[in-house]
Amino acid sequence: MRNETTAERTSDRELVVTRMFNGPAHIVFDAWTKPELLKRWWAPKSLGVSLFECESDLRVGGTYRYAFGRDPKKPEVFSGRYTEVSPPSRLVLTQLYERMRNAGEAVVTATFEENQGRTRLTLHQLFPSKEALDGAIASGMEHGMRETLDQLDALVALLS
Repeated sequence: MRNETTAERTSDRELVVTRMFNGPAHIVFDAWTKPELLKRWWAPKSLGVSLFECESDLRVGGTYRYAFGRDPKKPEVFSGRYTEVSPPSRLVLTQLYERMRNAGEAVVTATFEENQGRTRLTLHQLFPSKEALDGAIASGMEHGMRETLDQLDALVALLS
C-alpha cells in the first residue's frame, strides 16, 4: 500500500501536512532529527539538490541549520530553534528561510503517532503571515515536501 501525503491549508497562515509511514515512531523521529539520516532524505533528489550541511542541537533551546541546493557555495538555508523536544512523539521548532529573512519565522509542530507499528506524521506549520505562506506555496514547497516525504518513506522502510 502506497502512503500518500496530504496538505491542507487550514487558515490564511496555516498548512497541515500528514503522512503515514510503515515503521515505528522512534525510527521516523530519528530520521527527522539525526543529521546522518536527514542527509539521506531531506532534499528533493529530482531537483538535483542535496543537503550538504546539517547541524542540529536537539534540545529545548537548541538550534539547527540545514544548508542545501546544487552549489555548496550558494546554499539555500533553513535554520531555527527547538522549543519542544519529546521523543518519539512530538517536536516543535521555529523555521526561518534565510534568503527571505524579512518574511519571519514559521512555527512547525511535528507529531509522530504510532499505531500497530505504523506512524502518522502530522506537520502543523504556522507561518508569520498570509503572504509568507502564499510565497512558500508559490515556491513549489508542496511538491518538494511530497517528494522528500516519499524519500523519507523509503528510508523508514529500510530502517524498520
